[in-house]
Amino acid sequence: MPKKNTFARRTPTDIALHVWGILVFVYLFVPIAVIIAYSFNNGKVLANFHGFGLHAYISGINNDIIVSSIVTSLQAAVGTAIVSTIFGTLGGVALARARKGAWWALGLTAILGLTLVTPEIVDGISFLPWFVTVGVDWGITPLNNGLVRLIISHAMFSMAIVTFIVRARLAGMDTQLEDAAADLGATPWNRFKDITLPIAAPGILAGALMSFTVSLDNTILSSFVQQPGYTPWPVYIFSAVRVALRPEVAAMSTVMFVLTLAALGFVGFVLRKAGGNTTEIIKTMAG
Repeated sequence: MPKKNTFARRTPTDIALHVWGILVFVYLFVPIAVIIAYSFNNGKVLANFHGFGLHAYISGINNDIIVSSIVTSLQAAVGTAIVSTIFGTLGGVALARARKGAWWALGLTAILGLTLVTPEIVDGISFLPWFVTVGVDWGITPLNNGLVRLIISHAMFSMAIVTFIVRARLAGMDTQLEDAAADLGATPWNRFKDITLPIAAPGILAGALMSFTVSLDNTILSSFVQQPGYTPWPVYIFSAVRVALRPEVAAMSTVMFVLTLAALGFVGFVLRKAGGNTTEIIKTMAG
């Protein structure tokens, strides 16, 4: 039996959409590819390519200011992931268990949604005087620490992400599992630990790593709350662009990009091992 030519049945609209999709991917990833290529530039300025090599990576690693900014970003990202995961998991579980139409669940969802759509510059303007008032005027000294400020401000945004991801993961959970465990004498903590938590674990991990990557990329909010000695990597890049972009910036940015890809890839791997298909993985990571 002759094979059917599926390509011949494609309409001009289908072909146009495929071409448009390819162009979108090219538009998004070609600039990243250029930065990665120029990270191997042995020249003094990024725009002028003078030989292929690893000089930019070696120079970046030996630059104390660059290393300090990267370490600050990683510390802030880890702290943000921990705080966001704890509170976001609690919020996600609460929303997943809420009765349909519960006023507090609708209110919490609206507040978290508002957090996601509020421009970061508005958040930065709001956080800066709040940190000054609470940390300086009221004498709560931990809020005068630059790293603490970064973690708190980043966690505000990431917490909403974790909440929605965990809620999406638990949305299809069969509540009869916990009811059966309760009938067998399991305490509320044991029901949560042995039933709810394992089911939510892939979503919790996805939310934690998403929080980590979002914190790494945060520029606008970080530029408002950062303090001398705690300058994160995106803010350092933003300052360096004003003078001259050096290959070291491209080299370290490539390292951070690979780290972000590895984190997202690990999330996908864990969700795949948990038995989710591609659609479920996307839904879980998107919340």
